[in-house]
This record gives sequence, C-alpha cells and structure tokens, in this order.
Amino acid sequence: MGYYMSDKRRPIQARETRWAHTIAQWLYKSGLRPNSISVASIFFAALAGAAIATSAQNLTGLIVGAVLIQFRLLCNLFDGMVAVEFGLKSKSGELFNDAPDRLADTFILIGVGYSLRTITWGSDLGWLAASLAVLTAYVRVLGVSAGSKTYFLGPMAKQHRMALVTLACLLAAAEKYFWHSEYSLITALLIVIFGSAITAARRLHRIYLELESKPD
Repeated sequence: MGYYMSDKRRPIQARETRWAHTIAQWLYKSGLRPNSISVASIFFAALAGAAIATSAQNLTGLIVGAVLIQFRLLCNLFDGMVAVEFGLKSKSGELFNDAPDRLADTFILIGVGYSLRTITWGSDLGWLAASLAVLTAYVRVLGVSAGSKTYFLGPMAKQHRMALVTLACLLAAAEKYFWHSEYSLITALLIVIFGSAITAARRLHRIYLELESKPD
C-alpha cells in the first residue's frame, strides 16, 4: 500500500512482537488481504458502537463494546503488517487505510453518546467528539497533501481515543451497576472533545511551521 511507507505509518510497538507476526502470517495464509482487513475494522466498530449504545438496557454491552474496540484496533494493526511483510501493497491502499478509520471512530463515539441516559445532551457530546476526531485526521491528511510530513502526535490521536473509550467502558460497567451513574463515559467524551481540539491545533501548528520553513 502506498500509505504504508515508513514515514507515513503510525508508530505501533506491537508490530515488533512475535504474536503479531504470527497472526499476520496466519491472516496472509488464510487469503485475507490488507484492504479487506481495513474494511473489517468498520464492522467491528459498528458492532462496538451498537453494543455501547444499548448498554443502558444491558450493561454487558459496555464489556462487549470494549472488546470489539480492540478488534477494531487489531484490524488497524494487521492491515499494514500484511501489506508490508507480504508484499501486498496496492494503489488504493491509502484510501482503504484511512477512510475506514473515520467511520470506525464515528460509530464508536456516537454509540457512547447515545448510551448516556442521565443527561439530555449525551448524543450531542457523541456527535461532537466524533466530528473532532475526524478533524484530527483531516488536518493530518491535509498537511501531507500540502507537502508536510505525516504527524500522528496527540494528545488525542486515534490510539489515545480508543484506549480512553475502552477504559471508560470498563469503568462505566462497574459504575452503572453499583451507583447507576455515567460519569466515566461523560468524562471520556469530554476528554476526547477537548483533547481532539488540542490535537488538531498542534498538528496545524506543526504543519504550518514545516511548510513555512521550506525554501522557495
């Protein structure tokens, strides 16, 4: 995939682990291709968002959602590994690498918003968090199109958002069971909102400085 050049790959330490290489090899031998794995992340994210959204009626939805978020992230890990390690780069790789992530973020964060029942503006929080998450990616891609390096810096890059939401889901399951409150999920969405705004601003500033420093 064109997108999986060294300076355009999100740094992920798990790529260097033995278990990741073993699973990537199994996926390759099973006939799965990078673009298919990328699209699968949308499926897991949609299921995660739906599970979390219904957690007001069934608390296990929060646990299921947290697990499915990890499956989404594993898809993000293995699509690139299979593409690079087994020579399966494609001309459309950049498209399949980035577009599914935007849908995946949206499904999950909106699902968290619609799960909230103690406030009337929970869905608004979810939509705002999803919009700002997409904005961080837009700024990154905009910078590349303008000639800058690829900036994955945070504080609320994709892996940070998903780690936060996963933790919030696990905490919320206990919180709702014992205290019937939703502070974990509300707090997580607020952190995503403000963190994503800061992330977009930081990336814009870094891109601006790089572009302005280039010789005419």
